[in-house]
Parts: sequence; structure tokens; C-alpha cells
Amino acid sequence: MRASDAERERIAEVLREAVAEGRLEMDEFEQRLETAYTARTHGELEPLVRDLPAPGTAVAPVGSSAPAPLRGSAANWPARIGSTATSKGGFALWGGFNRKGRWTVSRKFTAFAMWGGGEIDLREADFEDRDVVIRCIAIMGGIHVTAPPELNVDVRGVGIMGGFGEGPNEDGETLPEAPRVRITGLALMGGVGVERKRTKAERRRLKEAEEAERAVRERQRLDSPDTGPGGGGRKELG
Repeated sequence: MRASDAERERIAEVLREAVAEGRLEMDEFEQRLETAYTARTHGELEPLVRDLPAPGTAVAPVGSSAPAPLRGSAANWPARIGSTATSKGGFALWGGFNRKGRWTVSRKFTAFAMWGGGEIDLREADFEDRDVVIRCIAIMGGIHVTAPPELNVDVRGVGIMGGFGEGPNEDGETLPEAPRVRITGLALMGGVGVERKRTKAERRRLKEAEEAERAVRERQRLDSPDTGPGGGGRKELG
């Protein structure tokens, strides 16, 4: 069957997700992307994503009306829920603590900082349960929580002569497949802040993928019969 523009774009989105996760090298991404944009049939599109996962399990069929696949870390949510907790809390007194990188958040996590600070990074974390409660208590200290854009976060803490709040989610939308994290607690003459952002590695891969895609589109534009050498846009002199 002939492929539509929407189907080509859906395959291109799967490729962008794969390069953002590090599943494809940049040169292979460019080759597959160029093939996707020039493909005429489903048979040409399907091999491009046959070895790549889509949200949850398998790539949606080329001709389906499924929404565009999740990007970056969002595609891993089903595999990141249900592990055994590696940490149930953090404590800082005249010092600091941090939980970041690959770790597993317990279903109830308590963080305490007094005259000190704590960092809780959920961007590469696994989760013991789909519903997680993180209780933060900061007394003349601070606790900073960093979450990926897709995570469902509900902030309900109280600030007394201090602040307890969440910044805007400008880099994406929350997804129903992601865990639900409720952040509660108290900031007394201190602060608890929640920030949404991707990891540096993921942002770099997404930026490189966008630049590669622009280069592919520009090559296609220059190779088009209407714009390339001898193309239809030129007029004969005389």
C-alpha cells in the first residue's frame, strides 16, 4: 500500500525517540530518516523501525491511527515500575544528601534537611510502585526535586516563612503511563522546590536529532526536481 505523509512522520518520530534514548547512532538515524521521508510504500517504511521499541512494547503498525510515540525516557515507563526499593529516605543535618542516577524510589520516601540540603533526582530513577509519596521536611534548609517532564507530579506541601512549590512544565506534557508522585511536607524558614527538565544527555541527543533532521530535509529540498540544478524554477534567457 502507498504510504501517506502522516505515516512517514509517525515513523520519523519513532526514529527520533530511538536516537534520543541512544538506541541509534546519529549516522544511522540520518540514513533511516532520509529513507523514511522518501519512502513510497508501507513495505519501505516497516523495516526502518522493525528493531525499535515503541511505547510499552512494540511499534505501532505503519497504517494505524495510533498517536505519535513517546519520546526519550517516557518510552521506558512500563519497565521502570515495580522494582525493589533501594532507598526509603534521605537525611541532612549541617550537611547534604542526594539521590540521583539509577536508583529505585520506595512507595513512601521521606526526606529531611535541617541547616543543610538535599537533592532528589527522579529523571533516571525506577519506582517501587505506580503511586509514590515523597515527604519533604526542610527546616532552615532546602530540598530540591528534579523530575522528567512526563512524570505526574502533585505538589501539596506547606511553606512557613519559606517556600514549597513547583515550577512550570515547559518541556513536555505529563503522561498517564508514568508513575504518580505526590510531594508533601513542610518548609519552615527553608524551601522545597520541584523542577521539570530532561537530562543533559537526553537534551543533547534530541538537539542533535533535530539538527540531523533539518539537514536531511535540506538535502531533499536541494535534490528536488523543482529546486535542484536544472529544476523547474529557472527561466531560459533569450
